[in-house]
Formats: sequence, C-alpha cells, structure tokens
Amino acid sequence: MLRNAEIAAAGLTDWRKLGQALHARYAVADLAAGARLAGAVAEAAAGTASDLRVTLDRGHVGLRLVSPDAVYRDETGTDHVVEWVTQRDVDLARVLSAVAAEAGAVAEPHGITAIELALDTARAAELAPVWAALLTGSADDVGRGSIDDDVWDSTGQVPYLWFQRTEAHEQPRQRFHLDVWVAPEVAEERVAAAVAAGGTVVDDSQAPAYVVVADPDGNKACVSTSLAPRDAS
Repeated sequence: MLRNAEIAAAGLTDWRKLGQALHARYAVADLAAGARLAGAVAEAAAGTASDLRVTLDRGHVGLRLVSPDAVYRDETGTDHVVEWVTQRDVDLARVLSAVAAEAGAVAEPHGITAIELALDTARAAELAPVWAALLTGSADDVGRGSIDDDVWDSTGQVPYLWFQRTEAHEQPRQRFHLDVWVAPEVAEERVAAAVAAGGTVVDDSQAPAYVVVADPDGNKACVSTSLAPRDAS
C-alpha cells in the first residue's frame, strides 16, 4: 500500500484519493458519450488486478480504483491484506486519464465526493455483524478489506461503515456521523457552504485532514481529505 504523501507525489491531475481509493469524475456530452468512455475504460483496464468501479449518468462518468490485495504492515511487523491504493492503481490511473482525454471527456476533480458512515461505539465487535447483515445481507462482510471490524459492501451499493472507538457510555448520545470525503482543494469551500447554510464549525484542530461541522441541532459530520493535519509532526 502507498502512503497518502506518495499518492499525492504521483501527480495524478484527474484523480483524488478519498478514503481508501482513488476517484476520478469526467464530464461528458451525453449518456451515449459516457457509455463509450465507460467501454474504453473497461477495455483499457482489462486483465489488471486493480478493482475498477465505473458509474455513469447522462452527464458524467465516475471512476473508483483500488487494489484488493494491498499489504499493510502493522507496528509488530505483521502483514495484513487490505483494500488500498498501490503503485499498480497509480499506473492504471494514468492510463485511464489518457483514455478519457482522447475521448474528449473533461476531468472534474472538484466534483468528486465519497460518503462513509461512522458509528461511535465501545462494542464494535458486537455491532459489526448486525450492521453487515443489515447493509449487505451477510455478516461475512465484516472486516473485508480492512484490519478492523469495518463493513465494506463488495457490490458498492451502500457506503463503507467504520466504527470509531469510544469509551463506554450511557445512551442517548449521537452515535452516527457522516464522513464527507472531498478533494483537498474544495474542502474549505465545502465547510464554508455548510456554515453559510446554518451549520457551525465544531472542531477544526485537525484541518485539513478533517473539520467537524454541526447542524443547528448539533448533529455532526466530518469534511475529510487525504491531507495530514497542519500540526502533524
């Protein structure tokens, strides 16, 4: 697996790393043009070991790229197979950018958004199988592509769900929050838009990695990027 700084240094103009994967978004003239681009992208990616997901509507083609067999080495030296970006994905992203350019598609990295669900709990191991069964139909999706109890739908139909460890606590309290992943260059704009709409910045101590924003009722979301906090050593 590549570190975020290594991915950023690759200079992938069209792509942004949101969460675990690389994402790109291209504007196309119409649905037919999008279908042609999707076909060309699929052909260019044929035979690779990367996991490529293509979404299509009448004005845009979205691409998501990740390796299902990346290796994460923990502090004990133990290797874990995870879903993450590798050099293979970076190389393929460059190829797909060239395919899109040849097709006349226009990259719109500022328009990329990825949503993750985060559940605050002290009992992730107990909760994860229930949520996996609810969201994907099978408890087997607990920990897939992760070193933790995260729930990752292999079909991509529902957002990734991860569990934020907390102290044991009495109910009620907010338990779910959204992680709204955006391209780093639009994060401040996204936070400003939320504030202009009536939201409040609750915590920006970890910016630009993430900024916590609350709605008027106090429900929170994190506007997240692949960058490190400004104060990180």
